[in-house]
Amino acid sequence: MTTLRERLVVVGNGMAGCRAVQEVLKRDPGRYEIAIVGAEPRVNYDRIMLSPVLAGEKTFADIVLNDEAWYRDNGIALHAGRRVEAIDRQARMVRGEGGLALPYDRLVLATGSDPVRLPLPGADLAGVVTFRDLDDVEAMIAASARPGARAVVIGGGLLGIEAAYGLARRGMAATVVHLMDVLMERQLDASAGFLLAEAMAARGVETVLEAQSEEIVGRDGRVAGLRLKDGRVLPCDLLVMAVGIRPNATLAKASGLEVGRGVVVDDALRTSDPAIYAVGECVEHRGQCYGLVAPIWEMCRTLADALTGREAAWEGAVLSTRLKVSGVDVFSAGRFAGGSGCEDIVFRDAGRGVYKRIVLEEGRLAGAVLFGDVADGGWYFDLMRQETEVSDIRETLVFGQAVTEGLRGLDPSAAVAAMADEAEVCGCNGVCKGTIVQAIAEQGHATLDAVRAHTKASASCGSCTPVVERILKATLGDAFQVQTGPKPVCGCTGKGHDEVRRRILAEGLKSMPAVMQALEWTTPDGCPACRPALNYYLLCAWPGDYRDDRQSRFVNERVHANIQKDGTYSVVPRMWGGLTSAAELRAIADVVEKFAIPTVKVTGGQRIDLLGVKKDDLPKVWADLNRAGMVSGHAYAKGLRTVKTCVGSDWCRFGTQDSTGLGVRLEKFMWGSWTPAKVKLGVSGCPRNCAEATCKDIGVVCVDSGYEIHVGGAAGLHIQGTQLLTKVATEDEAVWTICAVTQLYREEGWYLERIYKWMDRVGLETIRAAVCDPDRRRALYDRFAYSQRFARVDPWAERVAGRDAAEFNPLTRRLEFAPA
Repeated sequence: MTTLRERLVVVGNGMAGCRAVQEVLKRDPGRYEIAIVGAEPRVNYDRIMLSPVLAGEKTFADIVLNDEAWYRDNGIALHAGRRVEAIDRQARMVRGEGGLALPYDRLVLATGSDPVRLPLPGADLAGVVTFRDLDDVEAMIAASARPGARAVVIGGGLLGIEAAYGLARRGMAATVVHLMDVLMERQLDASAGFLLAEAMAARGVETVLEAQSEEIVGRDGRVAGLRLKDGRVLPCDLLVMAVGIRPNATLAKASGLEVGRGVVVDDALRTSDPAIYAVGECVEHRGQCYGLVAPIWEMCRTLADALTGREAAWEGAVLSTRLKVSGVDVFSAGRFAGGSGCEDIVFRDAGRGVYKRIVLEEGRLAGAVLFGDVADGGWYFDLMRQETEVSDIRETLVFGQAVTEGLRGLDPSAAVAAMADEAEVCGCNGVCKGTIVQAIAEQGHATLDAVRAHTKASASCGSCTPVVERILKATLGDAFQVQTGPKPVCGCTGKGHDEVRRRILAEGLKSMPAVMQALEWTTPDGCPACRPALNYYLLCAWPGDYRDDRQSRFVNERVHANIQKDGTYSVVPRMWGGLTSAAELRAIADVVEKFAIPTVKVTGGQRIDLLGVKKDDLPKVWADLNRAGMVSGHAYAKGLRTVKTCVGSDWCRFGTQDSTGLGVRLEKFMWGSWTPAKVKLGVSGCPRNCAEATCKDIGVVCVDSGYEIHVGGAAGLHIQGTQLLTKVATEDEAVWTICAVTQLYREEGWYLERIYKWMDRVGLETIRAAVCDPDRRRALYDRFAYSQRFARVDPWAERVAGRDAAEFNPLTRRLEFAPA
């Protein structure tokens, strides 16, 4: 005899609705016939991770939580892209768009929240968006693709900060406008807010505080600016409203359910109709609405208990916030701003950008705010939640758990061992300690990556990684070793750079799909992190066979110019070894006047930079420079940038060799070569080193008896002096050695790894042994010379001729060709 299953319908295909279903399936997988209705035309995804998608750090595929197979494998009927219009409570029927009619025995409302739209004049203009779902993100990405586009974001909370950061990463000039005098004032005090503003400025985002928006200014039906109450107008082509959310209780209210600010529920998450429950951001429980993921996961567990006949009672949550804001770690909990009767303990480390504020009241922890170092956030939160007396550890409290418990003779890992199984470790994905321990003990997972893949703990922002590793250590003891092996190329694979490069050659893989298939990539088309790396590895491995995939390059390499903060471009023609002529200078002057280029600057690499070129003018500027015999200086490239020289023995009374001639010879032979990261050369005619050869990736110092070859310098964010590789007697030997070491770096370096980092990794002696052996040096040189047969092509001339007239469309993820 077949037992009919109860019918469970969930309205809302978001994080809360699907998580509640997952919890039900854990407890009683055969109890319900389940249907999920979602207004968005897609599967369930991690809304928290929309910010990295906007910033280009992840793709939509990376943030999918439940793919189509999950619904199918669990027998769940998904009705995506169907908005629910009514609930017939008498007939227990859900009705939606397109004639949808679903009967239910139990109904769960997981309708989430709606973004707040300020009722400003002009709010209905094209180009005014919110930041709530994937459609919003795609609209912002499309806006950022327009040259010189500017964005204004109203709202200095988490979403506003993330929106501005993501748009800045896309090349837009972004400004955050905030009504308050502190960014993220609900999570940060004034000092931490100041540090966040400084961090945002360093990331290209301007902040305007204590600014009240008055009107959105339009032109031809589109947004053109934001007028503030003080009269200032901030010009923009995109305006993002990120001023908050409100519970979406519209459907519940229309159905006659009790509604306050949200859908009112009891401790079992039951609404005023005993057959209908609610969960997530749409809920009002004991007068409180929740917008953070941790309490929502608690709700989902309670709801699942209620739906499967278990004792269920949720008493609400003590809130803490642990966030990674645009690459900056932030934690806050409790009454972090202090107040009457409270005592503050403050720690600042300006050099590391770390700020901690601990608030005590009557010998107990009342609040905490951490900026830059949040490793102890969970420990502080537990002390606060458990109302632990901390007077005896007051002196070391601000220095964290390891110092405090170490000085008391305790093993810091003992605290992890003592954690309850239901203690939450990963707030982003709602993973408790017991789930992690079960994955280790029962599933046999013994590495961080394995636990992360199985449980999703530390898979989002990563701030709980140290705790997960301590649980691994506490569970496995000496059997656990912190992973020190090769770093995976990206999240699409567990394979390291070396293995990927080795297998490309060993298995004759000559396309990206072939690599992804053979190496079992988890994301079908890769991601913005691995596609450029694979493109370079294939280009290096198979010169002449593999065709460069422009789609998989960064924006500057796609347009063959450096994009600037205002959306214009920088054009740098090549000047061989720093030499120029009257004809070249005249051509540059003519181009500057003809195209009204606002700034002309001499660079540190002995070239001339034309700044402020409009995108539409790029082909015409290139054409005029080409006619004068000038080619791209590749100032945007992961390749050879410049060869800086001094005048050497031709002119200088101290010169020992023809340093200019050698520099020109090297640059004319090596230009156009792609490398893992940018490469700069310098040739100094004597040990006085006027060309600064000893802080270049590869440098030559000429001496009376020949040429000293140096490697591994840098003069950017990291100041690094070179180390002497070898000394050779002739100019030919110098060229052979430099090309050989460059080819070795091309074949062994990881994508985006500078020469000095590669040298630190493999060792100077290993490099020296390869390039100083005559046979190996010759083989490396020959491979480099062969690849140069295909590399020395001027991309400017190609674009002028129309052979590369293509742009990458971030929405379609395809190259779209324009007429030549």
